[in-house]
Amino acid sequence: MTDRATARAAKSALASRFAADPAVAGVGLARQDAEYVVRVDLTEAGAGGRVPHDVDGVRVVTHVIGTVRPQ
Repeated sequence: MTDRATARAAKSALASRFAADPAVAGVGLARQDAEYVVRVDLTEAGAGGRVPHDVDGVRVVTHVIGTVRPQ
């Protein structure tokens, strides 16, 4: 089971890696199946292939949210 501190470290590493990627709208933490995971929000489905399935043993999940526009 992944604890919060480990997941935060993995999130930071992944956020740095994808900071300049326009297809990545956000990187955060989520609870899934009673553990912490890193959640990557994508603007396009095709970008999912660039995201690893885990970072330092922490599971990574992706969600396609579409284009982000200011309101």
